[in-house]
Amino acid sequence: MLKRKKEIVENLNARLLKASPEEQKGYLAQLMNGYSKLLIDDPVRPFREENLQEIANNVDYGVLAALNGTWVSYNANYNKNIDRPSLGSGIHTTIMPSPGTNPGTIPGKFSFDSEEYIEKLTFEIVPGGVRNRGGASELFCGAVKYEQTIKSVNKQEGQENLQYMGIHEENGMYLWLSDVYNYAATEETIKRDRGIHAFSDEDYKNYGYKGEYRNEPLVEVRDENGNSSYILLSQLKEGQQYYEIIPAQEIKPMDGITGPYFIPDYSISRSGVIPHGSTITLLGDIAPSGSNYLISGSPKFPYGDATWQPDHLAISPTMGGAGASITNPINLDEPAPAWVHETLTDQNDPGSNKIYTQRILADDLYPYSVRPDMRLRDTLSGQNVANYVLIQMSSKMKTGAQGGILNVPFVNRFVPTVEVDFRLWIETVIEDGKEILQLQYEQIIFFEFDFGNDGGTTSWPHIQVNTLRKMEDIPADQRKIIEEQFFNAPSAMSMTTPASITEGGVNPPSGCPYHKE
Repeated sequence: MLKRKKEIVENLNARLLKASPEEQKGYLAQLMNGYSKLLIDDPVRPFREENLQEIANNVDYGVLAALNGTWVSYNANYNKNIDRPSLGSGIHTTIMPSPGTNPGTIPGKFSFDSEEYIEKLTFEIVPGGVRNRGGASELFCGAVKYEQTIKSVNKQEGQENLQYMGIHEENGMYLWLSDVYNYAATEETIKRDRGIHAFSDEDYKNYGYKGEYRNEPLVEVRDENGNSSYILLSQLKEGQQYYEIIPAQEIKPMDGITGPYFIPDYSISRSGVIPHGSTITLLGDIAPSGSNYLISGSPKFPYGDATWQPDHLAISPTMGGAGASITNPINLDEPAPAWVHETLTDQNDPGSNKIYTQRILADDLYPYSVRPDMRLRDTLSGQNVANYVLIQMSSKMKTGAQGGILNVPFVNRFVPTVEVDFRLWIETVIEDGKEILQLQYEQIIFFEFDFGNDGGTTSWPHIQVNTLRKMEDIPADQRKIIEEQFFNAPSAMSMTTPASITEGGVNPPSGCPYHKE
């Protein structure tokens, strides 16, 4: 959980959002100024009703303020080792149960798909803080709405034009969770919210208490002869023995000021609705380098043998790992091993391990079909990145509060979606002396379906990566495609119909775009 000096927050977001390009130099550095980790002994801000509008007007959006606006795919071909130029900036890998299979089928056959895609991702700041009331604790969320539309890009034999097909829609909201206040009881809130009970017959009959408003516990004390009586806790002398406690039903002014104080486990949440039938909640934070939340230079990605890191591969260890491991890796910066293009038999593939994953390494998009975030690495390789902020989020955290996923019954039964891990880089790129903001993300969704030969559950990574910029910061030829596909295409057809079909005015095909024939 992060904090920022309050004097820095006030009017900063509004000033940066309205600033001219010249005034926005060092934008990320300005936005990230004053951040540090929130600790239990840090000052706690009191909440007062008369300050409500001021608090709402100056709510902190954190680094989420940098997302405001419309981002689109930015396609760069910097890796000279890849002969096939990229058709779209994004890469996705999708693994689905093979036709004819059912949960529990052994062995678990699967269908693999890897495609390039283009994307429009829009963020919109929700003005004013969203107030969460928790009694002694008040949380003001800085909310940012998002909408995501993705179209795959394919080149089909015999057709000159690229084919664009809608494959994903999502909307939801990011929340910055750092504005926490302490709201102690006041005489006004006590009278307004519950009222005050006056003289209690029950208190007098049972304990001899004659007061009109009991807002503290009664305690039983005894004299030297063992005779019992009841007094208020405030009347108890230091060291005096007590034998029974009668809790107070009322509170008194300033109750709640002594804590305990709420410190959110994480600074950022993301809630999303996905039309396949999944609703997600992710939690996370800005990942520091040492004590710095704004990291100088470019994000670091591995090369050579180090590229074989199971956490980022479309091949999970539960799928057999293609017979490779960190100590016996496949170098994804080199051509795929010879066996990938061989006919596999019991002799050259004992245990049917390699054939399980052969098609992933044999895919036309290799090595990105195996490790999609290498596309992010290769895009950065030709850029001058001054600094970046890394947001890391997950639906399944190792400690602390947890996010989660809810699925409709069909998804739950056949392709349970069990975990989402997400990384988002917000980068400052220097081009021709100009600062350009750039987004890169890696999202890994884990499915579980069917079983391996040993009957164990298999985890199947569905991975998405992409690089995005604002419209004015991409080349004119790419801007033209984005405008055609996301801004000028008929809305009723944009999700399911190739550009060549929409131009002819033909009705779009029915059904989910993933299930192509």
